[in-house]
Amino acid sequence: QVQLVESGGGLVQPGGSLRLSCAASGSIFSVMGWYRQAPGKQRELVATITSSGGSTNYADSVKGRFTISRDNTKSTVDLQMNSLKSEDTAVYYCNLNLFGVLYWGKGTLVTVSS
Repeated sequence: QVQLVESGGGLVQPGGSLRLSCAASGSIFSVMGWYRQAPGKQRELVATITSSGGSTNYADSVKGRFTISRDNTKSTVDLQMNSLKSEDTAVYYCNLNLFGVLYWGKGTLVTVSS
């Protein structure tokens, strides 16, 4: 059973930056991603990264502002978020797709507000 633990959320002003990190309890050599869920909205994809880190995919709303990366030696996946906007406010979840089985962390809250 893989466990995912997110960290790094918090309160930041518009235009600021945050770095989220996801630590896995075991090997994560598979596709991983970050999703988010804003109040009253459905969970949506933010970014994904392939097992080797060679390919990434981003939601249009975060392209050019967010960067996903991973370190398989440390079993971590990070999300660098720059130029944050109020609409980025959400709970951010780490996701692992391991042989078709989806694993989720409990999420970390990001609040963008002045």
